[in-house]
Amino acid sequence: MNTMKYKDYVARIEYDEDDRIFVGHLAGIDDIVGFHGTTVDELKANFHEAVERCLEISERTGRPPQRPYSGKLMLRVSPEIHAAVATAAQVQGKSIDRWAADVRTEAGIEPVATIRPYLSTLHEQGADIFQALVLTFQGSPPMPKLG
Repeated sequence: MNTMKYKDYVARIEYDEDDRIFVGHLAGIDDIVGFHGTTVDELKANFHEAVERCLEISERTGRPPQRPYSGKLMLRVSPEIHAAVATAAQVQGKSIDRWAADVRTEAGIEPVATIRPYLSTLHEQGADIFQALVLTFQGSPPMPKLG
């Protein structure tokens, strides 16, 4: 699957072999917005037109345009993990949001996506979560006990 981007909107692009056309749909919004084209240039022009049409309709109706994502991401974690993250951020003089964004940028998405179960396992085994976070981001993560 391929994607196209325009004005912060992303479209998922597929090829329809039966009709021999490219078909696109806006991703990350509630409305269903589709477009198509027989060439990449036509598809791109129709994508831009579809986004502009959505924005015009929003303006005409007074309804704010749907944005793919707000930038807010809510996670449920244990109070111990929350405290460890808050402490790590405070030690670095940062807000939790800034700390998490920096960690994500520095470490890449994979470690951030996998850290919750890792920390939960360490917590269940009685480890000091703050120290585990510090060691993890210094490149020497403590290993959970096996078995």
